[in-house]
Formats: sequence, C-alpha cells, structure tokens
Amino acid sequence: MTNSRDRISIAVSALGGQGGGVLSNWIVELAEANGYRAQYTAIAGVAQRTGTTIYAIEIYPENNIKDQEPVLALMPVSGDVDICIAAELMEAGRAVNRGIVTQDRTTLIASDHRVFAISEKENMGDGRLDSDAVRDAIKKAAKNLILFDMNEMVLKSSSVISSVLFGALAGSGALPFKRETFEATIKKSGRAVESNLAGFELGFNAAQNGSIEKQENQSPVKLLDSVKDFPEEARAIITYGVHKLVDYQDVEYADEYLAKLEGINDPTLLTETARHLALWMSFEDIIRVADLKTRVERNEKISSEVRAGDHQIWYGHDFFHPRYEEFCHTLPAGLGQMMKNSAFWKRFFSRFFKKGRIIRPKTIIGYLILRFVASLRGMRRKTLRYKEEMTRINAWLEIVKAKQGDSELALEISKCPRLIKGYGSTHERGINRFSRIMALIENDETITAETIIRIRDAALLSERGIEFNEVLKDQKMTEVSEKDAGKGEFAWAGSS
Repeated sequence: MTNSRDRISIAVSALGGQGGGVLSNWIVELAEANGYRAQYTAIAGVAQRTGTTIYAIEIYPENNIKDQEPVLALMPVSGDVDICIAAELMEAGRAVNRGIVTQDRTTLIASDHRVFAISEKENMGDGRLDSDAVRDAIKKAAKNLILFDMNEMVLKSSSVISSVLFGALAGSGALPFKRETFEATIKKSGRAVESNLAGFELGFNAAQNGSIEKQENQSPVKLLDSVKDFPEEARAIITYGVHKLVDYQDVEYADEYLAKLEGINDPTLLTETARHLALWMSFEDIIRVADLKTRVERNEKISSEVRAGDHQIWYGHDFFHPRYEEFCHTLPAGLGQMMKNSAFWKRFFSRFFKKGRIIRPKTIIGYLILRFVASLRGMRRKTLRYKEEMTRINAWLEIVKAKQGDSELALEISKCPRLIKGYGSTHERGINRFSRIMALIENDETITAETIIRIRDAALLSERGIEFNEVLKDQKMTEVSEKDAGKGEFAWAGSS
C-alpha cells in the first residue's frame, strides 16, 4: 500500500489558455528530477471561461517503493489534496466548494484576480459574483493560504501565469525541493526562459512575503470648487462623474451634469442619482466607440497583453457592425428622425449595414477613419441620439425629484437606469423595460418602493423577459404595454 504521508497530492485548476498543462508538466518533471515517481492526469472541462480543466498530479518518492508499486489516484479526492493551485480567484472558490481544499491538510495557492464567467457577463444587471465572500471562504478552508494578484505580475514580467504559479509553489515550501531545481525545470523546457524566470521570481518572492492584499488607488482627487456645494457624502461620486463627462464631452457638459443634480437633498439619493446620471450621460454612441478605439492607453494595454517587444510591430483587427438605426442616431436630430421613420431610406441604406466591417486602428487608413468619426464629438449635442437620451434623462430626473417626499421610493426610482446598458438590441431591450417601469410609476400614484424593486429585479433576469412580464401580470399592470410605454409624458421610450 502507498503511505499517504509520503505521497503528495496536487490539484491544479486553470482556464483555457492559462498554461495549466505547462505548469503540470513542470511539476512532473521537477518531481522526476528529484527522485519521485509522478503521475499526471488532465480532467478536461469546456475551455475559454465556461469551464475549467483540473490537473491531478500525485508524486511518491522512488526510495520508498519496496515490493509493491504505489497506487496513485487519477483525480483529486475530497479531503486528500495536499496542494491546490488555482489560476483565478473564483476557481479557488470552486475548489473549496468541491471539497478539494481542507483545513487540516491543504496549502492553497491562488491568484486574487478575476476572469469573469459568461454567466456573469451576460446578466442584464450586475451579474458579478461576490469576490470578498470567496476570499473569506478560502481563508477559512485552507490550512495555508498564499493569495495575491498574479495577473499583475504577469504583466510586469511579460510572462504567463503558469510561471508565476510555479514560483509561488516554490516559495510556499509545500514541496521538498530547492528553488534551484524549480528554475532548472524552466530552463530545461527551453521556451520563453527569460520571461518565465522573471515571472517565477515575482511569484516566489510574493509567496515568501505571504498573502498580498490588493491596494486601491488612494491618490487624492482635486475636487472642483462647485462640487463643494454638495453634501460631503456624495462628493466623491460627483467628482468622478465630472471627470468622466469632461473626458467624454467637455467642461460645459460636466457643468450640465452638476446643474441636473441640484434640488436633490438626501445624500444617499444624491449619490445614487449622481452615479447613474454620469453613466447615462456618457452613453456609448459610435463617436465614443471610435474615440476609445484610438486612444494611446488602449494601444499600450493591448501591447502589454500580447507582450510585444519594444521593436515589434503588431496590428489589431476591430470588428464594427453599426445598424441603420445607429447611423440615424448620429445624424442631426431632424434629419435622423426623418431617416429613421422612412421605410424608403431604410430600404435604400440597409444594404450598407448588412455586414460588419474590419478596421485596423494601427494602420493609417484605419486610424484616420476612426479619428474622423471621433472628431464628430463637437456635433454630438445636435444628434438624434443626444436628443432622445436627454429627453429620457430629464423625465427620469423630474420623477426622482418629485418623489423625494418618500425617500425609499425615490431611491429605487433613481436605480432604474441600471437596466440601460450596452448597444444594439441589448440597449433597446433595456430602454424598453426601463420605459415600461417609468410609465407605471407615472400612472400609479400608490406604487411602492418594494414593487419597483420586484419589477426591476425581474427585468434583469433574462433576455426574453418572461419573468418581467409575469411580474407585471401579477401586479395587474399588463395594461401598460410596450407600445404604451412610448406614449404620453414618457414618449422618450423611443425604442418601439
């Protein structure tokens, strides 16, 4: 029989493209070079973030093998894993949930960064899972925990996360091997040795120093003089909104933002309204997208992510597929409305919007095209999109301010713009549901904060809106149809 005290069981949990297979091979080669029998099995999941590949490794010292061959497991067994390595925070949480990590035995080595799942991204609301809850859980579950942002070290070293994890494993002392033997394994591979050793060193040093907590940027922000007129509790959010809107449009636009916030007295309501107003006023039209695609910061980020050298040239391919409606929204309001409502012009121009276009922002032609579109920022206030959004925004703010007598109700109304996000059909769907809720608020003087919460939460549940329609039906509110939401004072619905 195999003595479990001599056998070391290791589980590696990694996503597609994170080098879990490379890391597992390194561990196997390291063990064999140090006189251990090693067995390695990959339990494949669905790649690219909808699933995980778990690598099971068991090692046993050759010197302890006598008459019988050791029996090594083909997969991690709950309560029997000595070392668990997770290349992302939520994967560490899943390892705990599976029982792989136990308080009496397991050393958990994990990166503190997140790679959001498809289920998190596709949610109409904030679908992100609570990272703090995961951190608390893994701290309680593991015997020893090494947790730090390894993705940041990947960017610093131009390496891959597998090398940082390998360094953290060496620094943890969980394996009975010297640092030099870990480094020799990387050198023996002969691939990207210099960058992998740089990542290894950063991971090793971080593990030696213990868990590293994420540090938020605490650099002070100089508040604008006009922001000081608002309650102290709301100033931070308002200041952020001012900077965002100056970047988005200009100083005058930020002044409009501050003017729209006047008359809201409750600090909590003001904070929530300021947050959603800043996000809404910086709506992503074609002009904004073109501007962001050609920014230096974006090029620098991509260059860092692809690990381009100082003398290497790279090109990106950006896919654009604007619809006819988005083309109309970029035109002057009168012309855009006429074009949008005209069946003739829609048929005439639709052929130009059937297929998407590939634009390479780092080429001269691609850059000039996008910069031309971005330069239209000066005429944004005259566009149909601006007119429609401002009409919606002003109507929403009027209701928020009018309902301040009921602080809870006003607060929930201020949160309704969270339904509005994205572009294309996603944006239309959000606007439509937001408009129907606002129409209900306008038509029902007895509506409560609890009712708005229930309806809004249902509106965020699915793309088809079955739950949303069911809640409206339960509330006997089906008389406010999608078409009705575009009538009366709230004709700003605009998407029907």
